[in-house]
Amino acid sequence: MAGWWSIEVFHGESSARLWQDSYSNSLIEAAVTHGATSWEWHEHRWGVVLEAEFPEDRHWEAFRALPAVQAALDAVPDPVNGLLVYRGRGGGAGSISPRKPRPVAGAGAVALPEPGDEPVIKLTSAGAPDVLLTAGQSAP
Repeated sequence: MAGWWSIEVFHGESSARLWQDSYSNSLIEAAVTHGATSWEWHEHRWGVVLEAEFPEDRHWEAFRALPAVQAALDAVPDPVNGLLVYRGRGGGAGSISPRKPRPVAGAGAVALPEPGDEPVIKLTSAGAPDVLLTAGQSAP
């Protein structure tokens, strides 16, 4: 089954574009020699994306296991949070602004209970309070 795979690289201590310049030729050569039928690079404000289409999963797995590919992925600018590898095309489908959480629909959107009588402490002297009142009550 043919399918697209994406490798997203985010900016880190250096630019993802510099990483692309360094590893593009070896990644594309490895992809083509291991069965890639199509490939594309995309540059975004947050990094770069390599999308490659392979005729079968075994071709992708062979490509992904190559030492040259491993070396390129190990050299991303942010080795902790700067790499995503996944099935499908990606990187270009997002909006230009961050997503905002939407309200939960259905049963998850239950309103919070109304505040009830809250205890009020009336201090009239420097000592301990002598009367504990709830909102709306007056002192005896």
